[in-house]
Amino acid sequence: MDDRLTISVELVQRLIADQFPQFSLLAIQPIIPGGWNNRSFRLGSEMIIRMPSAQRYEQQVEKEQRFLPMLAPHLPLPITEPVAMGRADHSYPFSWGIYRWIDGETPLPTWIANSEQFAVDLGEFLRTLHGLDGANGPLAGPHNFYRGGLLATYDEETRTTITKLGTDIDTSRATALWDQALASHWQRPPVWLHGDIAPGNLLVKNDRLSAVIDFGSCGTGDPACDLAIAWTMMDSVAAKVFRTTLGHDEATWDRARGWALWKTLITLQKQIETPETGATETQAMLDRILGSDFHGNH
Repeated sequence: MDDRLTISVELVQRLIADQFPQFSLLAIQPIIPGGWNNRSFRLGSEMIIRMPSAQRYEQQVEKEQRFLPMLAPHLPLPITEPVAMGRADHSYPFSWGIYRWIDGETPLPTWIANSEQFAVDLGEFLRTLHGLDGANGPLAGPHNFYRGGLLATYDEETRTTITKLGTDIDTSRATALWDQALASHWQRPPVWLHGDIAPGNLLVKNDRLSAVIDFGSCGTGDPACDLAIAWTMMDSVAAKVFRTTLGHDEATWDRARGWALWKTLITLQKQIETPETGATETQAMLDRILGSDFHGNH
């Protein structure tokens, strides 16, 4: 069931007029698509409004407003920059955020797959982020769907999905890789992680990664979830460059593959059951995960 709110321009205009009258003369335009966790609107030419679409996403706004100004000075690329936080009222039940608009294009999956430069740029950004002390940050939990926490959180769901998919996939290989992913834990103090490294949260200019946005799933803990893109979107050459740039030990990459495997399995199962478009692409992604050992494990 989809319980996410539909949010109109008229509602946003009323909220701005009531809470931020200094912005009330600026044009408000919906961004299509507006995102899953948030409905997004342009506010004039220099800002963006993000409205949580359900209660489970509200904490993400407060988290971004608090922590991103602390992280930004230490990172090599621009990130989401909070301007102000709106409050819930009788017409809209959640906190919401205003942020600086960052120019850039969403990278095409085909470009990500083949771009060694992108692999270097993203690897350097994440290496810096993962090097930041997470002692005072939010540990994995419901606020970020346990990104940075124990992969075992999704153990039952993953094994059930493998069983359901049955002859559609190599179940023994999938189970073996999942077991391998669960065999280790992050042994160091918690570090900062983004939590949702995907094309929609990356911006590109002049064929270079230019910004990383949407830190709603950020937190502190095990950074393995940020590495899953090596399997879900990169070809073997780009993935090797990404891994070399980032570092991390073999066990962390095993857990990263586990994150990629979990997400891809549940997506494929949903697409087969619905059926939704995209199952062929997801199947190819799963084949890459099950067949790829770019970091040398067999």
